[in-house]
Amino acid sequence: MVDSNSIHVFELLVGILIVAAMFLRVWFGRVGVPSLIGFILLGFAVRLVDSAVPFLTDASLHILEFLASIGIFILLFRVGLDSNLHGLIEKLPRAAPIWLGNVVLSGLPTYLLCTWVFDLAVVPSIFVSVAMTATSIAVSAEMWRDAGALESADGETLIDVAQMDDISGVALMTLALAVAPALHFGGNGSPVALASEVFVVFLLKVALFGAFCLLVARYGERRIVVALRGSGEPGSALILIGVGLIIAAVASLFGFSLAIGAFFAGLIFSRDPEAVRLETGFMPLHGFFVPFFFIAIGFRIEPNTLGLALEFGGFLLIVAVLGKIVGAGLPALFTTSATGALLIGVSMVPRAEIAMVIGQQARDLGDWAMPAEVFSAIALVSLATCLAAPLIVRVLLKKNAP
Repeated sequence: MVDSNSIHVFELLVGILIVAAMFLRVWFGRVGVPSLIGFILLGFAVRLVDSAVPFLTDASLHILEFLASIGIFILLFRVGLDSNLHGLIEKLPRAAPIWLGNVVLSGLPTYLLCTWVFDLAVVPSIFVSVAMTATSIAVSAEMWRDAGALESADGETLIDVAQMDDISGVALMTLALAVAPALHFGGNGSPVALASEVFVVFLLKVALFGAFCLLVARYGERRIVVALRGSGEPGSALILIGVGLIIAAVASLFGFSLAIGAFFAGLIFSRDPEAVRLETGFMPLHGFFVPFFFIAIGFRIEPNTLGLALEFGGFLLIVAVLGKIVGAGLPALFTTSATGALLIGVSMVPRAEIAMVIGQQARDLGDWAMPAEVFSAIALVSLATCLAAPLIVRVLLKKNAP
């Protein structure tokens, strides 16, 4: 039986978190710092208090995880909705080399650091590497927009590369989640052989789910958008989210997570500008639920892991920063100036939404996929990159303003 007092305590906590998240968004926005930093720290503060004076029950934690899972759905749905596959295809010749360079030089050195220097197992090393390939362009884009440079050639390239990073990050996460159990548990056969079999099945599932998404995009998406536009209801965009949840549920039938399904649901509607404009209809939901995802990330940081996390995270931070600056900056020299290449490279450094989703999805599998100290290290890298990179980008943009 659930204690009514514990329910009231959790209701009080949720109210405090909602109000605190609102003020953190305002305060951090005024100083030009991403609010997700405040959300993660807020979650960690709750963890510290609960460690000293336990007040959260199992039921409370389940509710917090539920709110966070809805936050993941809305977050990944919007990432997919913001993607422009048709536009990216047209800009592949300019953006693809930069994307490939920053993904390879972020992922491969990270894997070598994990396996050679810190002797991590293969599966955690893969997840950390995939997380470090991701980019949070929303963190840097605001600086470019304030400087009036987002519509420039370099600004457009930056957005294109970041969108490709998002898509490849989700794709690599999907693949890693599929093959990780075979690589770790192995069974009676070779883990690599079993992983190869899983990979073949994975490709078949991707093909089937992709065909389903194409059918919805081809025959259903336009009708849904027209119906929403004609309804005139201010909350009609909620139906869009409902359809997205249905698509995400279908993805789960193919063995994919809710987060992956949400991303592809967003992609389906991204082809229609009308659907993108409907995005504003669910911004209040985005503002309510997404902070709970980052609060839950902060809550998952175990205080007793911070010592190892700081050591590992320090090395990981160096690799993460250089991987983007060198990996994106060098290929960008072929299409822009040295200053533009440096700006693109530094702007790609922040890791936030996709990186933390990858860490969270791996952490849900267990310690064998994402040890607690490694998860904490990824969170610390996210905090550091999201704090420092925008400040540097702002200075570089001011110095190089026309």
